[in-house]
Amino acid sequence: MFNKIAFFALVMVIFVSSSFAIDKINGAGASFPAPLYYDWAFNYNKDVKIKVNYQSIGSGGGVKQISKRVVDFGATDAALETKDLSKAKLIQFPAVIGAIVVVFNIDGIADGKLKLSNTVVADIFAGKITKWDDAAIVADNQGLKLPNQKIVVVHRSDGSGTTFNFTDYLTKSSVNWKNSFGTNKAIDWACGIGGKGNEGVANLVKQTPNSIGYIENAYKEQNKLSAALLQTASGKWVAANEENFKAAAKYASWTKENNFYATLTLQSGDSSYPIVAATFILLPIEKPEMNKNVIAFFDYAFKKGDKSANKLGYISLPEDTKNMIREYWTNNIK
Repeated sequence: MFNKIAFFALVMVIFVSSSFAIDKINGAGASFPAPLYYDWAFNYNKDVKIKVNYQSIGSGGGVKQISKRVVDFGATDAALETKDLSKAKLIQFPAVIGAIVVVFNIDGIADGKLKLSNTVVADIFAGKITKWDDAAIVADNQGLKLPNQKIVVVHRSDGSGTTFNFTDYLTKSSVNWKNSFGTNKAIDWACGIGGKGNEGVANLVKQTPNSIGYIENAYKEQNKLSAALLQTASGKWVAANEENFKAAAKYASWTKENNFYATLTLQSGDSSYPIVAATFILLPIEKPEMNKNVIAFFDYAFKKGDKSANKLGYISLPEDTKNMIREYWTNNIK
């Protein structure tokens, strides 16, 4: 009799456990980290046998879908403030750090050879500087043969955290930009053509002579595009490379208390690349069981995904930040 009772008890445990078992996690949002999330998802499925289906639809779409509970997690490069998280009943944490680079397609000018001051970048995207041989560009590029051609501006057509961080950089760089456009995920652009997602902007710049655009560095590397030298907050010229991205990332100052809300543009330091940004994950507070499955995926990525992040041109989170996030999970997911 004891053995039968034990057997049926074991069956019930297996049944209850299996009722919470999953084989797929659905997420959507930012295109900024999409190449990395795809890589993490591939390895997670290989090791854990759980699929992570991620749709690169832009940060605006990610916020909307998780707010409507269409997906299990949302992803955004524009962190939500505490009041907005509370209203939507969400929690948030950073997943990885990346950099936004200003890419161009000018015949005869190689990667890292074109210098664009922060104010010049703002004036180009504001439609104030319209030709590549404008005096303001020539002044910083003596000896470089700049064409007498119209600049084709390429920007995002969708609501985008990449746009939020890029326009945050422009707002800090230019009074004209601050007063005319400001910082937002979607902008009423003065000029140019729109591409959907980082991939859309990258493809348009690649296909369009004399164009300029802004994309996450991983897309620049994948598409073998050329990036401009930009300026630090102190005015030093810096290239778009891992060393300078890391120099800026080390100034990130997140806290659990403000749900990791922060922007990382134009940080201190003579080698800090000016457009560094974190990307964030959003979870609904009322779904603790599914949330545990989602954080199991990201905890796996924190433990085993740094190599993939670095290979793809991202900056993995410091260990103390990862541990802070784990404490946040413990406090907010019951």
